[in-house]
Amino acid sequence: MLFDRSWYNRSNVEWVMDFCTEDQHQEFLRTCPEFERMLVRSGIVILKYWFSVSYGEQERRFKARNEEPLKRWKLSKMDLEEHRLYTRYSMAKDTTFQFTDIKQAPWFVVPSDDKRRARLNCIGHILSRIPYEDVVPEPIDIPVREDQSYIRPPMREQTFVPLAY
Repeated sequence: MLFDRSWYNRSNVEWVMDFCTEDQHQEFLRTCPEFERMLVRSGIVILKYWFSVSYGEQERRFKARNEEPLKRWKLSKMDLEEHRLYTRYSMAKDTTFQFTDIKQAPWFVVPSDDKRRARLNCIGHILSRIPYEDVVPEPIDIPVREDQSYIRPPMREQTFVPLAY
């Protein structure tokens, strides 16, 4: 099971943006680690990744999107508000880690100012954490069709999807 920070919206986005009460926030922080421990005890491998982007890089990406009309749609009002509240989000992340970075299911921080490297590093890390065994089957003997006497009806009698590609 892969959890990224969206699983933790209650302790991050919802808390920072006042979409949940303080009691709901505290309840999440209290119960989340126990839920994760239960999953791990059941044999589920939990990998939690936090893709960390610096304020400067986030600002650079936002400006680049704003300058490109075809990418401007990516800048929602929520994104802009989150950018404005970057410090509060950083505090929420630290609080989330304080409660949910447990030895049974630790957080893995992925430095993400360089998107390509971040993705490759994360993929490599995921593959290193998942038990793997080779499941490639051995080559098989493909049998010869037994009855070759059947003649199919002409293809012109069938209705086909037009070949557009």
